[in-house]
Amino acid sequence: MAKDTKKPRDGGTGGDTDVATKTKTVTKKPNLYRVLMLNDDYTPMEFVVHVVMRFFQKNHDEAHQIMLHVHNHGVGECGVFTYEIAETKVTQVMDFALKNQHPLQCVMEKK
Repeated sequence: MAKDTKKPRDGGTGGDTDVATKTKTVTKKPNLYRVLMLNDDYTPMEFVVHVVMRFFQKNHDEAHQIMLHVHNHGVGECGVFTYEIAETKVTQVMDFALKNQHPLQCVMEKK
């Protein structure tokens, strides 16, 4: 019996060669969303301060400044978060305002 001596088509030696490749994973930063509070003529200022302190972990002075900005400019930023966190915070604020019978509005927008 004759031994099969075919050469590989690429002209190589026919030996097994392993090539080590290093794959670099590039992670993309998540999109960020601004959580905004909208002014209305009915929600008490102290309730807005309470909401900002409770749901956005601001101290009283920071919450008061945000409330004044909302009052004077019609809208104010409470924080910047990833989509899921921003969505959760908007829902929490809206539910809390509704539960307390205030028309306070909170929205999110892509930064």
